[in-house]
Amino acid sequence: MLNMLRKINKIIRILIISDFVFFFASGLVNPIFAIFITEQIRGGNVKVVGISASIFLITKSALQIPIGILLDKIKHKKSNWHFLFWGSMIISLVFLGYYFSKEVWHIYLLQAIYGIGTAISLPPWLAIFTRRIDKGKEATEWSIESTATGIAAGISGVVGGFLASVLGFRSLFLLIAVISLFGTLILIPLYGLIEGKEKLKYKKLIRKYPPV
Repeated sequence: MLNMLRKINKIIRILIISDFVFFFASGLVNPIFAIFITEQIRGGNVKVVGISASIFLITKSALQIPIGILLDKIKHKKSNWHFLFWGSMIISLVFLGYYFSKEVWHIYLLQAIYGIGTAISLPPWLAIFTRRIDKGKEATEWSIESTATGIAAGISGVVGGFLASVLGFRSLFLLIAVISLFGTLILIPLYGLIEGKEKLKYKKLIRKYPPV
């Protein structure tokens, strides 16, 4: 798969690598989150686990379409990068927030913010990937993305449980926040790549249709 990554364009490659890191980070949370709530949060129980999951999913689902519509109306391609970057940054801060959480309402608030961050970052990620995917390699590149994130989540599921037993829940959340922040910083070069491509298109248009 690494050899295949080298053959695809830089924008798609960066998106896949960043997504791999993010799925690895979030995958570290999955096996221990319910236990963390029931053992480390005052008043935490199975009901709280279910409600917290619902808060995330409902918030994310309610905001995704309006944000997608907004991005399509803005048209400016760099707006996708800004939404993607800052949405990912919000998610990284949520993982850090788990470190400090002690009450049930902390978890509910963080899950709502997590949903907002995901709703902000996911539509632009999909938009950039769709626009920049290599023609004739759509199935291959989507398959690479799915395989990369699947491997990341699979590996981190085992690693997360092990690290929680060794480091403790809160130290693990600090590690997860650092990893997800790294995944966000990987997106920085995208800004210049998108800008360069847009400038190139503009120059071609100017040459074809010179101003009077």
